[in-house]
Amino acid sequence: MDKKIYGLMAEFDTPTELVDAARQVRDAGYKKTDAFSPFPLHEIDEALGIRRSILPFLVFGGGVVGLLAGLGLQWFTHVWEYPIIVGGRPHFSLPAFIPPAYEMTILFASFTAVFGMLFLNGLPSPYHPVFNVERFALATREKFFLIIEAKDAKYDYEETRKFMESLNPQEVFDVEE
Repeated sequence: MDKKIYGLMAEFDTPTELVDAARQVRDAGYKKTDAFSPFPLHEIDEALGIRRSILPFLVFGGGVVGLLAGLGLQWFTHVWEYPIIVGGRPHFSLPAFIPPAYEMTILFASFTAVFGMLFLNGLPSPYHPVFNVERFALATREKFFLIIEAKDAKYDYEETRKFMESLNPQEVFDVEE
């Protein structure tokens, strides 16, 4: 082969066919897979064996860091660096420190959510090899596609192609890099 193959992609007519094929691909032991659909298919994550994201834990961690940073900054400025008594309150007045600490919690959590999502999804990625297949333009309108990447440990071109054809797709495409 002269061309570098990214993977093999199968085209299906219905979401049921795609989900059934995805289950068979998962059961066959393929890990580097993906599915494309014109609308969300809630059962496709389970069918492909995609685990839940760690993003909620990252956002929680970002919120905790923001809370501690907000409280730490206020403690440093009001207790350590400029200990001025205002209105008879103690230097560390927790009720007065809650609104800025809350805002720092929200700020850090939201930044962690945005940048964590971008990082975990591998974005920005202006190019993806699936766009080299002409029929893939139908993925936004009416067709369903399933791809097995060549990076998969179980991937062998001939065997994987026979396996994909056994799933009864409309057609199986070579996806070039």
